[in-house]
Amino acid sequence: MMFGANPGFWQVARREVQWLMRDRVALILIFGVPLFAFVVLTDVFSNPVIRGLGVAIVDADRSDSSRALIEYVAASPSLHIVDRAGDLSTAARDIRSGKAIAAIYIPANFERDLKADRRPQIVGFYNQQYLTAGGIASSGLSDTLSAAAAAAAPAGHAAPAAVSVGQLTGETIVLVNPEKNYAQFLLRALLPMIMHVVITLAAGYSVGSEFHRRNAKEWLESAGGNPIVALTGKLAPLFVIFLFVMMTEPFFLEGFLQISFKGDVLMMVAAASLLSIAHLSMGALLQLLTFDLASGLGLAGIVVSPAFGYAGVGFPTLGMNAFAQTWSAILPIRWYMSVLMGQAARGLPPSESALPFSILAGLALLYAALALLRMSALQRNRRFETPAPADEDEVVAPRRGFGGAFSAEWRRVLTTRSAFSLLFMGPLIYGIYYPQPYLNQILRKMPIAVVDNDQTELSRQIVETLDASNAVNVAVRARTIVEAKAAIDRREAYAAVEIPPGAERDMLKGITVPIPIYADATYMFILRSTASGIAVAISTLTSELVARGARADGSLAKAELASLSPADTLLQPIFNPVGGYASYVVPAAFLLILQQTLLIGSAMLTRTALAQQAGGTISGVFGRGVAHLTLYLPAVALYLIVLPHVYGFSTLGSVSQSFALALVFLLATSFLGQAIGTWFTQPENATLVLIATSLPQFFTMGFSWPREALPPVASALGHVFPADFAIDGIVRINQLGANIWEVSHNWIGLWSLVLIYFVLAVISAFAVKRRQVHAQP
Repeated sequence: MMFGANPGFWQVARREVQWLMRDRVALILIFGVPLFAFVVLTDVFSNPVIRGLGVAIVDADRSDSSRALIEYVAASPSLHIVDRAGDLSTAARDIRSGKAIAAIYIPANFERDLKADRRPQIVGFYNQQYLTAGGIASSGLSDTLSAAAAAAAPAGHAAPAAVSVGQLTGETIVLVNPEKNYAQFLLRALLPMIMHVVITLAAGYSVGSEFHRRNAKEWLESAGGNPIVALTGKLAPLFVIFLFVMMTEPFFLEGFLQISFKGDVLMMVAAASLLSIAHLSMGALLQLLTFDLASGLGLAGIVVSPAFGYAGVGFPTLGMNAFAQTWSAILPIRWYMSVLMGQAARGLPPSESALPFSILAGLALLYAALALLRMSALQRNRRFETPAPADEDEVVAPRRGFGGAFSAEWRRVLTTRSAFSLLFMGPLIYGIYYPQPYLNQILRKMPIAVVDNDQTELSRQIVETLDASNAVNVAVRARTIVEAKAAIDRREAYAAVEIPPGAERDMLKGITVPIPIYADATYMFILRSTASGIAVAISTLTSELVARGARADGSLAKAELASLSPADTLLQPIFNPVGGYASYVVPAAFLLILQQTLLIGSAMLTRTALAQQAGGTISGVFGRGVAHLTLYLPAVALYLIVLPHVYGFSTLGSVSQSFALALVFLLATSFLGQAIGTWFTQPENATLVLIATSLPQFFTMGFSWPREALPPVASALGHVFPADFAIDGIVRINQLGANIWEVSHNWIGLWSLVLIYFVLAVISAFAVKRRQVHAQP
């Protein structure tokens, strides 16, 4: 008997495999999108260590000492001098325009004050609106300026020693990812994030197409009328494919990128299986609830697209507000990421990952059960025998010219449920839903462990200073560093401070006392927050101890400080000075959301518009573009004016100039969507492909990953999308106070895309119309 010939599980699975092999969109989604993401992200992060960040120098002294300091800065691998500005206003213009990420100000009389032991102050300004690049620039400035100031001091110079007291210095020892390799952290996290989007959309497409394009009754009959067999048989081929893809990721990372896997293989296979089951079930459930392919895919996109934030990859879950923590708890990807980072990155014993693994298993069972129950309910209500009603296009007499295309596009949006939901409701929902994980802005009172091996008055002061810090709190007092590291593994602490024996004795002798800070670089934002918080607390205590009751600005304190460092270095963040994560990521993400929703909406309406169009192709494309522009004006106002004020983001620039750039951005996006839409025979196909590629796009645009670190191919790919120029230009105007002339390269880039995509949209529309004419009998 032929394998799978009788109704049942194997017959359903075989039927699904045959459909997958014939459906080009399904093949692109299942195989093409993951491959595209892997290639793009691998190229993006091929420079794992970020170097050559632009810095402007303002030398108000122009002495031999200042020139020696500048030469030292020029030799820094992390910094690259792009301008020797005459004054601070020119340096600020360099930062606003994107020419530089930082600036160094060397004051007048620097050399004279250096020789007179007055500790002249060198100021390093860095743009913290771009948090990743700004953090790296800050670290580079700190290291370079401290060393450069010492090198610029006159030979044989030594400040008079007051009463000799040593100092405390924090020394960060990274336990996981010691190279602080951003690529290792991000690649390991991003690939599963993309896969869970693809899995959910693929399941939704497979199930939803039965009610929209295929035959739901035939599907159920192939399972012998059993709804449970019908659903499990349909999703089984997808499960096998996605499990295989997810299992190849660690080999890909280790074999090609030397990102090692350290944990339990069987646990990760089981976790990947559970994640696949959970999101296959979720995608199917949304289709079974909506009974409409486009609406179900749209809901799936809303749930899974922002999950990068809710999963705690960018901003940790313990720093989120109550809503975000609650919502993230029902997302399987959050618990999978916890298992993945614990096993793959940190090599924990399986018992330490048991809790997130158990929750992941529970969610997989829950979503699978809900999907199966919904299938059974639909079968009892005989919904498989009646096809779901499709959106009916309103039949109107087509009007010619620009005005006809404009009014017809508005009518299509208002009368097509999926288009209306996407273009009107989508920006509003995303505007409220997307920022929630980041709204607490910064991490406060991060739990740390302390090991006090000195047990003296000084060591107690260190512990009290750490506990009083806003950044950290002492949650664990361990007896040994082994116990402290175990607390980090259990996530009871995120760093450990070890006070060495004899710390007080050595400091009283005038010896520098290193304080080891053991930190975990599994999550880079947590590492930066905890390590810097501990370092600031230790530095503050050191300054107090050096002054020892003298006036902080008195001669004794200054002499003591001068003996430690000949010049004072001040690092001053500008733009987003508190380093708020929401202020950093949300304004840029808003523009990507505008692009993706308009791109999808424009593409999904194009084929219908061409079928109904009467009149010239050029006027039709232009009319639809202007219609999309007017449709999105409220969304632009919401994202550039209303929500920044609601969420407390800075808005320093001209609203009219931001809008001028935004209008060109909308036109370019509409024309790109129309050019893409001509090649999709079904409206919802655009949703499948474009949603799944959103995350790789974001990392090619030079915002979350610095443009200086992008290889030429990745940078060129980013320029293909209008959001690349729009994010850079509008964020610099809105958040940095730049004027449109300072971002003229973005203005020119957007107009170039408008022209290119308008021509492509016209050519594509003409080709489609020509095929339609030839297809008529």
